[in-house]
Amino acid sequence: MKNALFNLGKPKGRRYFNLQLTVFAVFYLLVTALCFEAEAQERPNIIFLLADDHSYLSAGFNGNKVIKTPNLDKLSAQGLVFDNYYNTTSICMASRAQIMTGMLEYKTACNFTHGSLTKEQYELSYPVLLRKAGYKVAFAGKFGFPVTEGISNSIGHHTYDLLPIDQFDEWRGGIGQTEYETAKNKYMQMYADDYPHSSRAYGAWAANFIKENTNSKQPFCLSLSFKAPHLPSVPDPMFDEVYAGIEIPMPENYGIANGRHLAEQAQNGRQRLRLFRNYGYESADAYQESVKKYYQLIYGVDYAVGMIMKALKESGQDKNTVIIYTSDNGYHLGAHGFGGKVLPYEEAAKAPFIYFDPRHKKMNKGTRTASLVGNIDVAPTILALAQQEIPFNMDGKSLLPIVDNPKKSMRSYLPVMNMFGAAPTHVLSIQSEKIKYIYWAYGGNGMKPTEELFDKEKDPLEMKNEVNNPVYKKQLEQMQSYYDQEVLKIKKEGVDYNNYQFYKQYFDRHISWENKKVILPKNYTSLYKRLLK
Repeated sequence: MKNALFNLGKPKGRRYFNLQLTVFAVFYLLVTALCFEAEAQERPNIIFLLADDHSYLSAGFNGNKVIKTPNLDKLSAQGLVFDNYYNTTSICMASRAQIMTGMLEYKTACNFTHGSLTKEQYELSYPVLLRKAGYKVAFAGKFGFPVTEGISNSIGHHTYDLLPIDQFDEWRGGIGQTEYETAKNKYMQMYADDYPHSSRAYGAWAANFIKENTNSKQPFCLSLSFKAPHLPSVPDPMFDEVYAGIEIPMPENYGIANGRHLAEQAQNGRQRLRLFRNYGYESADAYQESVKKYYQLIYGVDYAVGMIMKALKESGQDKNTVIIYTSDNGYHLGAHGFGGKVLPYEEAAKAPFIYFDPRHKKMNKGTRTASLVGNIDVAPTILALAQQEIPFNMDGKSLLPIVDNPKKSMRSYLPVMNMFGAAPTHVLSIQSEKIKYIYWAYGGNGMKPTEELFDKEKDPLEMKNEVNNPVYKKQLEQMQSYYDQEVLKIKKEGVDYNNYQFYKQYFDRHISWENKKVILPKNYTSLYKRLLK
């Protein structure tokens, strides 16, 4: 629970943030000094595993009968599966910054076409706070976003000076998107001979780290971010036979014909105009080749998870190590005629999420929960596990109350947004446990601002927009109210730099398009024009 001491009112700007940060830092250090020694033996080890582009339905434990994820299936049977987990921004850079900081994108100001996360903001990330609290913190894989001294609109993270290497006790991370070839990842090269593909190399490193810390009295937090199954599709040849002779079924809502009912804005982004074709979803043969490689990459991640679980058991640390597995976003895989991610529909925004705590009495029961949660909840949950206060600035909440009671509802709604790419696809949506509301603000090129309402329980494939159905009048009004609440929050707490200030008016559904079009940054319009060529 957030401490009342940190509830100093709504942020008014950078000076106010600095004041809050100073108060929190002083109090945090005092509490840590008093409590660390007494708590050290009680706090668990924590392993956070993050895939890249692993969709919710691309997992055996979520009902997929073709994909092979035996180790994740085993972990899910032992733990708690969240069926309503969403990335509040479904693209890697923004999502990873949110996971680390527990903040929504309009507060991190970190995404492609926007800018970096500042060092000041990163000081309140879960790795930094756990290290100050006495944890040994380690990172491997794709970090995914730059951390700069001050505000910067640079999104480059292709040099190591833009990554917080010195904030970790052990660093095996890479620059940019990293590489599937282990030898090309500077801090992983010593694993290249035995594990030439990065997924297994990360698994081997994690296993070694676990064994090396077997007798340590210091708890650890290991964060491992796989490149897989992100493009380019370069799966581990060791698993070439896993899907040989197997036909991958297409989604029930596959193809452009099953997306014509969706908002025009959604159909005018690169997900439809380029990626559906470029990613190999247009023909049956190309689809099989593309998705088999995607599934094979996921199998490599699953294999690495198995290596980690084996190391925990062999070292005797399986009784005191919490494991969290998820992905930074989902993946369309041709659903509705889309490729990639980004859009607020189920395939792109929803991701698998497993929580396993061997100390908890409700584990090993194959339990699932429909409680609405998101990527902003990862950092608060990790901090709560380490018995640390959750900072004032975090929008997320600890998931531990849901672990205690899987039927518990933690929030009324969760915002899911896109602030990247072509102008039509910039969007704010609202998720409840059963209903999804989307407001498409763009009104150029003959389009009109549009609302969508989907019943996720009755229509999980999102094939029917219920916005004009009188049966859903009350749900629509409620979701519109939640939407307006979130816009008000953006106006009060959103940053005024890195091209985020205009969203305070742009997402307001009560402001006309005529007034919005003059504040829409030209680079997003230019991106759209290039897509149309």
